[in-house]
Amino acid sequence: IRALLLCSCLGLLRPGAGQPFLRLRPSPSDNLPVKDIVEHPDPEYDPKEQDLDERTLRKKLGSHFDPGFMAVAVPGPANASGAEAAAGRGRAALPAELRRLELGPPQGPRLKVGKKARRKVLQWLWAYTYCPVLYTWKDLGVRFWPRYIKEGNCFAEKSCSLPEGMFCKPVKSVTKTFLRWHCQGWSSQKYCTWIPVQYPLISECKCSC
Repeated sequence: IRALLLCSCLGLLRPGAGQPFLRLRPSPSDNLPVKDIVEHPDPEYDPKEQDLDERTLRKKLGSHFDPGFMAVAVPGPANASGAEAAAGRGRAALPAELRRLELGPPQGPRLKVGKKARRKVLQWLWAYTYCPVLYTWKDLGVRFWPRYIKEGNCFAEKSCSLPEGMFCKPVKSVTKTFLRWHCQGWSSQKYCTWIPVQYPLISECKCSC
């Protein structure tokens, strides 16, 4: 997976204070979900009330606004818990490659079982190896708009293979565009504005090494 990871890096130094402030810079990464961004703690770099007008920001974000993955206000629960996801493994549809699976040793004769027994064995295998994407709402903070993102994680509380050793890992991602409050310059002469940034999200997990 190649994705743009939102991160903060050391930028210009504030005169006298000797403390760097942080700015946003895209950086390639194979690791998802995106790690928490370290923000400068000075509220002077936060957007003011007049910078948070929802109509203006919606217009600026345009068609990139996706209510399925972003929210302006505190949203409700996004997905099932880990235990519920594990219980729901067996309810997912069997993939084509599993339906074509022949039961029996690799070098031996095919195991002859009835249709009902075969279906139960395949459903059990799929329930054991199924890797759902678990979504939770994450608060990106006031310097992002919308500030809430529905972030995906792979279910990894237990091994997904027989014998054990493999775990659910991300194999695909999608990118959503947000607005990022970005400041340049020193506190007395800084210029701040909303800029579009891309945020990668896990969209598919698979049982792998």
